[in-house]
Amino acid sequence: MSKPTVGIFGLTGCAGDQLVILNCEDRLLDLVALVDIRDFLMASSDNQTECALDIALVEGAVLTKKDADALRAIRKRAKLLVALGSCAVWGGIPAMDRGMDRGPMLEEVYGDAGAGYDSQAAQALHEVVTVDLNITGCPIEKEHFISAIASLLNGDAPLYPKYPVCTECRMRENNCLLIERGLPCCGPITVAGCNARCPELRVPCIGCRGPIGDANPASLLAVMEEKGYNREEIVNRLRMFAPQGAPQ
Repeated sequence: MSKPTVGIFGLTGCAGDQLVILNCEDRLLDLVALVDIRDFLMASSDNQTECALDIALVEGAVLTKKDADALRAIRKRAKLLVALGSCAVWGGIPAMDRGMDRGPMLEEVYGDAGAGYDSQAAQALHEVVTVDLNITGCPIEKEHFISAIASLLNGDAPLYPKYPVCTECRMRENNCLLIERGLPCCGPITVAGCNARCPELRVPCIGCRGPIGDANPASLLAVMEEKGYNREEIVNRLRMFAPQGAPQ
């Protein structure tokens, strides 16, 4: 039986999720033995840029017409499209300004040349094409990527946590940074999967994995205001990685 064909792509972003894949180290050889990676520019200069793909993994947000055209072309090639990382899943940090008038911003940064730039408000992949699977994180977790590939090869949908980072904090017996120390922690509304890495080190969660399905940012906003934080500062913090789900 032939191995599934795979392509790994990056739109506008930091390429951190692709680096996580390359940093799978000893597992990378096992992965290559199970799938046929046909198109992965970060890893190889010899790519098949037009072949059909069983699985396409795409990181980054859509910030330009070029991004949108590239994403649509990838979607046509792939039977299954996976959004890789918080920018691809939620729009990420690039989407923080999506409610602002882009023209004046481009002019302020680039002067008269700004009007000629291919630039648009950031979009998550699902806002442009149909996405079959999301692997969130900034960057993604190695274990989530490996388990996703293993599940897909077995014909199953990967299972990821649907509870908040707060639950992982309790599992690890961490004291609550928000309630007990008054720090602006986004753990109550952020999807778990990182093993509460930041709160474990007494660093408040900034929500980089995106919101849980039943997130209540308005409630978290009220708690943070009770702790003395400025509303605008809190809203900007909650909008950092998934601006469309944050309170106004």
